[in-house]
Amino acid sequence: MALNVIGAFARKGGSLSQIGVRNIASLASLPETHQMLYKTVRDFAEAELKPYAAKFDKEHLYPKEQIQKMGELGLMAVEVPEEFGGTGLDYLAYAIATEEISRGCASAGVIMSVNNSLYLGPILKFGNQKQKEQFITPFTSGSKIGCFALSEPGNGSDAGAASTTAVAKGDNYIINGTKAWITNGYESEATVVFATTDKSKKHKGISAFIVPKPSPGLSLGKKEDKMGIRASSTCSLIFEDSSVPKENLLGEPGMGFKIAMMTLDSGRIGIASQALGIAQAALDCAVEYASKREAFGAPITKLQAIQHKIANMSMQLEAARLLTWRAAYLKDCKKPFTKEAAMAKLAASEAATFVSHQAIQILGGMGYVSDMPAERHYRDARITEIYEGTSEIQRLVIAANIYKEYGL
Repeated sequence: MALNVIGAFARKGGSLSQIGVRNIASLASLPETHQMLYKTVRDFAEAELKPYAAKFDKEHLYPKEQIQKMGELGLMAVEVPEEFGGTGLDYLAYAIATEEISRGCASAGVIMSVNNSLYLGPILKFGNQKQKEQFITPFTSGSKIGCFALSEPGNGSDAGAASTTAVAKGDNYIINGTKAWITNGYESEATVVFATTDKSKKHKGISAFIVPKPSPGLSLGKKEDKMGIRASSTCSLIFEDSSVPKENLLGEPGMGFKIAMMTLDSGRIGIASQALGIAQAALDCAVEYASKREAFGAPITKLQAIQHKIANMSMQLEAARLLTWRAAYLKDCKKPFTKEAAMAKLAASEAATFVSHQAIQILGGMGYVSDMPAERHYRDARITEIYEGTSEIQRLVIAANIYKEYGL
């Protein structure tokens, strides 16, 4: 059981719904719970993640000890109610915590995000009591983590085209197929898998299953050698006549596509927060370097060209943060947030790429070498425009929701 240090903050009071979305302008305007959370997680990231992030990245090391400590703080199950071992905070708290963890180490941020949003999230929303006790409670402390298996080698953004199949046989489903690009694939001990149970119904014939790992007939593909977030594993999950009990069906047959789409809406807030953390780390690096680097007899912070870069970097970062917090607020208030989550993810991921790019420009040659973290931030930022829906997909989601608002 997690120590759940952060969970104690929730009992101090201070409801986000009391302040209203228009007042979410800065940390100082938020309830005491969120401010205390921010400080605790930032201090943790500074001490436990930032000093080791370069080593984790270079050696592709899963930060097992740090993830365990994050679990003890309550960070691996932020929104999960305390009755299931979680922290019991809201989604804005989760967004703030994810940003600060990612500021220290982007890989730790995505490990946290996947476990919270993509694994625990759908089980919490659609699972029955037995499933929650079996597949949520043991996954809140950081000692066990989960993953999410939707993408396939032949389809990523087209979630309704699942070629992986699940065929009912007695008291089980037999799953066959390959799931690709699975974050936490090697370290996870359970996964939410989407498979076609009735091909004639197309996307309405997709169902979701909770599959323990290891499991008979389930094997792992090679660990991908990636450009960034290299301390988190990514691999394929290969199902060959893998038998899963019918009681592990999540929700009802044919609900898989709905479960996936609703889960991704929430997950995009997590990835937006990860991107914010990367962008903030890159901005911190750029400002610190510019304040010490001299040219023409003065720190380069005095140069107008550098000032313009810093201004633009900060502006994009702050705008993306407000979009992300707004999406989290709407989710917490149980209001529609699909469009806002897509906007947040799009803005934050593109801000992360822009800010980390500009940080390298400010550092010059030092930005291009691994002695400084700027190049790692740039590599880590790039994936945020791809996973959990590419930037192109986010724009389609945003446009589709705008058309609905206009009655088109």
